[in-house]
Amino acid sequence: MRHETETESWQLTLPPQDRLRLEWPGGRFETARRGRTEDVEGRITPDFHLIMVTLNGGAAHHRFRTDDGFHYEGHDAKGMVSFLPAGCSRELMLRDVAWEWGAIAIDPASGNQKLCEVGSFLVGRDDFIYGMTAQMSGLARSQGDLDVTYCSTMALALSEYLSKKVAGPRTRRVSAKYTLTGRQVRDTYERIDANLARPIAICELSGPLGISEGHFFRAFRGATGLTPLTAICSRRMDRAARLLSETDLPITEVAARCGIESPSHFARVFREHKGQSPSRWRNE
Repeated sequence: MRHETETESWQLTLPPQDRLRLEWPGGRFETARRGRTEDVEGRITPDFHLIMVTLNGGAAHHRFRTDDGFHYEGHDAKGMVSFLPAGCSRELMLRDVAWEWGAIAIDPASGNQKLCEVGSFLVGRDDFIYGMTAQMSGLARSQGDLDVTYCSTMALALSEYLSKKVAGPRTRRVSAKYTLTGRQVRDTYERIDANLARPIAICELSGPLGISEGHFFRAFRGATGLTPLTAICSRRMDRAARLLSETDLPITEVAARCGIESPSHFARVFREHKGQSPSRWRNE
């Protein structure tokens, strides 16, 4: 498993101490500790769905607001769980904080697609998510690493759990004031289609339109009913279907041309979108 120490999605005035970040195909895990700190402010803009858990300690005052309209102001305590969708930013402020936290990031293309329709939320306690995150943090710190199969299984279980627990009641509608013109939508899809063979960052789609990533995320969903990452994944699978039907390329090559390295991951996502396996699609 690959170890990382920094990520551009977290921009804080005072970075935490004792930070550990591990990455596997389809997900990431981060954990960190912070000694007593008076004030912390910053912004989080994840490219993956982000589930954050306060493992120990907390903050006397925690205030945040997200691009999709969710806001919270109050204390932060052990066991609190929050969800931030991929591509959605959170502006935050903490006062009198001392804590340990863990965060599990799930690639929208590999998790349950219902998660792409879930808005930001926070709950005071969820024993299942807390227990999973605490276990991953303990293993990561004691062993210095995490098994890829273990992480993939845990992330999949979390994705399914969240999709059943919160996808229905917490789905948010985007205000009609956030939208794109027809020309902007067409231009965006052209950029997506031109880069399907590699990872596509939200800033690559928002920048040419001259708007922020957060505004683009809301406006694109307001115009199309889809999140940008859902749209990208859908276009990948549409291209894969065409390649399977029109060429004799090996399935691994089809997956690579659609920006997916893992054949098993490709097969699962393709089945979710098209209702059958890549090989069966080709045969029929």
